[in-house]
Amino acid sequence: MAILHLTRKEHFNAAHRLWNPNWSEEKNYATFGICANPHFHGHNFDLYVTVKGTPNPETGCVIDLKILKVIIRKTVIDELDHKNLNLDVPWLSHCIPSIENIAIAAWDRIAVELPEGVQLHKITLWETINNFVEYYGE
Repeated sequence: MAILHLTRKEHFNAAHRLWNPNWSEEKNYATFGICANPHFHGHNFDLYVTVKGTPNPETGCVIDLKILKVIIRKTVIDELDHKNLNLDVPWLSHCIPSIENIAIAAWDRIAVELPEGVQLHKITLWETINNFVEYYGE
């Protein structure tokens, strides 16, 4: 049986601040630049969720895309969209909400919701047209 990779794209808007409270103001600004703005800054994020599996012989699909859409929206998008990632998202409160940490946290939330026979393969999170991260659960 063939193993296929299927990707769904979702979008959310959110604000965040990159800031390490254990560092001085000087070190934070030297490391994070304008992303350390005390009044936060926002992005239009694009989240790509890639799953893998064998198509079901009865449907020809790895997963019903309506189900994948619900899982992604329920576990990630609805929690992040139009939020301040530093202040409004409890599951990001333990970390600096960089795109790297957001991708890891999204993986952890989505992976446990997928139906049997479907595995999460990759999370890709675009922060700007120039910056994105890929995470494979490693």
